[in-house]
Amino acid sequence: MATLADVNIAMREQVTHLERRFGRRRVYFVAGAIGLVLLLLVVRLVVVGKKPAPQPAPRPVIVAKVVTRDVPLYLDEIGTCVSVESVKVQAQVSGQIIAREFQDGADVKKGDLLFTIDPRPYQAALDQAKGQLAQAQSQLVLDQITLKRQQELRARGVNAPQDLDVAQGTFNNDKAKVQAAQAAVDAAQVNLDYCTIRSPLDGRAGLRTVDVGNVISGGNAGGVVLLSIDRFDQIYTDFTVAEPDVALVRHYLGNPNMKVQTDSPNDDQPPRLGDLYFIDNVVQPGSGTVKARGITPNPDRSLWPGEFVRVRFILDQIKDAKLVPAQAVQISQRGPFIFVLKQDNTVDQRPVRPGQRQDGDMMVIEDGVKPGETVVVTGQLALAPGTKVAPQIMESGQSSANPTPKAPAK
Repeated sequence: MATLADVNIAMREQVTHLERRFGRRRVYFVAGAIGLVLLLLVVRLVVVGKKPAPQPAPRPVIVAKVVTRDVPLYLDEIGTCVSVESVKVQAQVSGQIIAREFQDGADVKKGDLLFTIDPRPYQAALDQAKGQLAQAQSQLVLDQITLKRQQELRARGVNAPQDLDVAQGTFNNDKAKVQAAQAAVDAAQVNLDYCTIRSPLDGRAGLRTVDVGNVISGGNAGGVVLLSIDRFDQIYTDFTVAEPDVALVRHYLGNPNMKVQTDSPNDDQPPRLGDLYFIDNVVQPGSGTVKARGITPNPDRSLWPGEFVRVRFILDQIKDAKLVPAQAVQISQRGPFIFVLKQDNTVDQRPVRPGQRQDGDMMVIEDGVKPGETVVVTGQLALAPGTKVAPQIMESGQSSANPTPKAPAK
């Protein structure tokens, strides 16, 4: 009680002091204002506390329909282009080159003249062989006359049998000489023909290795390579298939839908579609791969031999595959899932089984959604099952990585 009395005495002294300093009316006025403010704050707190919490605004999301279309089942590989025909032109006879009839890098046709080797030595050898053939033929005519005469005399019993035998032997011997002389003529003619070097195929000439005036050696063993000619109006695409994919490829071998798509990253041309030409029957022990080769039309020669290309090995066509934008597929600890939009503009979290990614940022969904359903493409981070959303439809043809929304039709 003593303490409370002391406090009251102290407060009276403070009030008396304030009244003397500021005046009694001013002190009462300030105290009343402070009390009124405190009363208003208490009333406000009571009123606000009784109001219901506002509902959260719907989350803005971008959505797209599940579409169906035929898509390829494929393997993506890296390959190299190879000429369908490539020839290294060599000299078959030795001699001096006296003419060149083409430009480096020019298109040549089969039979076009490329080089001319000095034909004079080979023309002389041919003329000599022809002369020896004429001599042998003349001697054979004489032997034939002698043989006929001896046969007539022997028929009348005038000459000895050995005379007929000698005439027959001489005829046979000289007949063989005629054949040998004819072969020499043919060989000399071949060598003379080799003096004109012609293109063995239609193609594109490479860079020549010799010029006019050089003396070259000929022959299959040591003949000089004069230039190379490549044909690539069609082109091979060499690539490999990894060992784990061999069983899948083997399953689809012989399928009419199996194709090889070749795409050069260095041009603006669309990919070229060709056929499987060859697949090896041995797994390479060092790399664990199987060699394969496709053949592709290349009429404009946009694909060049030795060029690295992207290869899509199409095994089959999947009919009526379900596709969604690839960005719609999310990953959680339980696996891939998609948010599906319901009719009341709430979302349902659906586990899915994704398949291969297709061109245009689309992904195959093997299980989990139905054609025509609407899925969320962007805005999934703020969603949970049952969340209310404000959907906007993604423009058709737009990438899911940067979608352009449009308002849904009312």
